Order: sequence, then structure tokens, then C-alpha cells
Amino acid sequence: MCSTTTDLETKSINTLGIHHLGLTVPNLQDTVDFFIEQLNFEKVGEKPAYPAIFVSDGSIMLTLWQAKDANNAVAFNRQQNIGLHHFALKVTDLEQLQALHKKLAKLDNVEIEFAPEPLGDSPFHHMMCLIPGGIRLELINA
Repeated sequence: MCSTTTDLETKSINTLGIHHLGLTVPNLQDTVDFFIEQLNFEKVGEKPAYPAIFVSDGSIMLTLWQAKDANNAVAFNRQQNIGLHHFALKVTDLEQLQALHKKLAKLDNVEIEFAPEPLGDSPFHHMMCLIPGGIRLELINA
């Protein structure tokens, strides 16, 4: 039997960026509150039976799930686990990045890994922090 190639199979297929990112967290409401109160995300939906809450900044949507047994969950170790190392959100400029750093550094439930610093030889600056839910978040003025 001869194999035939369809136009779809030979056509270049491209993705269009991240539609949403799903994160499992130990305390759903703490993580939701962080995104809404600190980064001005909006709640765009929820599934109480799941339980999950969806938040968005207008560019990306995050699906935040409550861990079923948060007391026995194992925190992610970026050097030992396979999976999400961190995710990065863009901010407008260096001034906004520095203002966010000041704001987040005052919070008891955020651990600043490093303050805004140059990103290699690029014209950008970035910072890294651990947010409620144990997720590593990079903020970058790209």
C-alpha cells in the first residue's frame, strides 16, 4: 500500500504562545489572592468542585488547582525535579520591575530569590521570587 502525504502533513505548523498555565498549589485562595492583589490579575472563572480558580492579566490565564492533600505534598525542587522550573511574566519597564520588587519584598509570604538585576548582556532586567503556593516566578522587563 502506498503512503500519501496530505497538505496538512506537509504544511508548517506553528504554535501561538501560551494559552494558559496550570499550577497545583497547597492553598488555592492564598495563591489566587497573590495574583489578584499583588499583580492585578482578575478572576475569570472557577470550578468549585474541582477545585480550581482561573485568573488572567489579559495576556495569559493561570489555572490554579488546590492540591488534594496539601499536608503531604512535596515541594518542587528546581535542581532535582522534572517539570516547571519557573515561569516568567513581563512588566512594562525597569521602573515597574523595581516597584514590584519593593512591594513584594514587604510580604511575608513571598521569598525574593534575587532583586532586579541585568539579564546577561541583554538590555533587560529580571528578578526571581517564590510566591504563595511554592511557585518560582520570574518578573522581567522584556
